[in-house]
Amino acid sequence: MQDKNGVVRFSVSLPPSIVEEFDEVWKSIGYESRSKAIHDAIRAFISEFKWASTETEHVAGAVLVLYYLDKPDLLEKVMSVQHKFRDIISSTTHIHLEEDKCLEIIAVNGKVGEIKRLAEELMAKKGVKQVKVAVVAP
Repeated sequence: MQDKNGVVRFSVSLPPSIVEEFDEVWKSIGYESRSKAIHDAIRAFISEFKWASTETEHVAGAVLVLYYLDKPDLLEKVMSVQHKFRDIISSTTHIHLEEDKCLEIIAVNGKVGEIKRLAEELMAKKGVKQVKVAVVAP
């Protein structure tokens, strides 16, 4: 049942050791309340489920791409993939880590399946060392 603030209150049964550990973590991070920490944990749980379970769910987030410039035409290949997925890419940021090592941060907004395909195509490029995807379900 919703209260006057538009929130639903419910109880959860957990072993005391998990509650103690959870309380230590949210307090050390600086949360003001257990409720806010649980809210964020549940939101992360939902986002992970949507990412893992469906191709058609709408999500937003970032694709991190670590690559080395020792492979011929790698920049052009990475750029070509990005142009192919321009309908889900909001922006990109290119960071020079070392003379031959770069990090690309690609902001994405679209369906899970399209973001997965973008990440997979980037991963398949010779010279791309690592790809990580972080998404939220807005």
